[in-house]
Amino acid sequence: MGSLRVGLGYELEVRGRSSEVEQRSFENLLEQVTLADTLGYSTAWMVEHHFTRGFSHSSAPDLVLSALSRITTRIRLGLGVVLLPFQHPVRTAERVATLDILSRGRVEFGTGRGASPLEYQAFQRPFEQSRQLWEDNLDTVLEIFEADGEPVSAEHEYWSVPDVGVYPRPVQKPHPPVWVASTSLDGYLAAAERGYNLLGMTMLKGMDAVAEDIAAYKAELARNGFDPESRRIALMIPWHVAQSREEAYENAADAILWYIRRQVNLVAPPDYYDARHATHRVLGALAAGQSPEEAIETLRDNLMIVLDDVEGSRRAIARLEEAGVTDLIGQFQVGGLANEHVLNTIKLFATDVVTL
Repeated sequence: MGSLRVGLGYELEVRGRSSEVEQRSFENLLEQVTLADTLGYSTAWMVEHHFTRGFSHSSAPDLVLSALSRITTRIRLGLGVVLLPFQHPVRTAERVATLDILSRGRVEFGTGRGASPLEYQAFQRPFEQSRQLWEDNLDTVLEIFEADGEPVSAEHEYWSVPDVGVYPRPVQKPHPPVWVASTSLDGYLAAAERGYNLLGMTMLKGMDAVAEDIAAYKAELARNGFDPESRRIALMIPWHVAQSREEAYENAADAILWYIRRQVNLVAPPDYYDARHATHRVLGALAAGQSPEEAIETLRDNLMIVLDDVEGSRRAIARLEEAGVTDLIGQFQVGGLANEHVLNTIKLFATDVVTL
């Protein structure tokens, strides 16, 4: 079914307050990605969030990916993303390069600025300067990589690089592929201006509106001298496939709705509107307030989730490819879904939905 690459995406939800449930979530992730590696999945992506109890316990994604680097052989390892405004660029360069060495050159370097004012408060950065902090930090990290161990100097209000060589150096030259995460058209265009790959999601606006933004991203790439066909566009979508639609619903509807209700509040406050769609209500927030049956249909219709059988999943894949998506990041582990159901989805998706 075309050239779409399929990977796995993890928020590392913990549905329960005991330390045993938390620890089991990490162990399940390792088992799932190890299986995906043998089946030919492209990438395992880990988010970075802080202070989001239950919703995401992935506060140190590079450490999880480091563990995966030693028990997998082929699957690429995606930092999805490093929240650059909170990091010193030297530490980011060092940790990304170390992971690239341990994984033998399998890192995808996703970057972002975060969406939580609480994170900015805790890490003492001005939320209103988030985009500029991201740009400045990323420029310095890439300068360090491109220097290949030669001294680098940089002065900033929030960091200093005092004419030093930074080690180790990444395996991939001059650095791992760079991605930018965004949920807004402005963010898509900022990524295109610099020629970076794109990490997105359908949760805030639905697939049709995201498809419009993807078209704008590609046009902006071309305007800035980049070949749109050479850049990758990934969407992260909660996804569960079973032998029948009814079985899929029974297995995962509760877990997906648990996740959606928490995600909408974290990623987009109730008064969020995209600048280019000022009259368009956030679909995820709308679904979060509906009955379970109505919410699932709203989410399905707008491809904010896939909860379906094999044929329904294939139709969703076709819709993604039509919009220009090159990479699907399937959130097969979502909302504390039972490990057995996740493993079954990973297997069924690889054998019946797509050719990996």
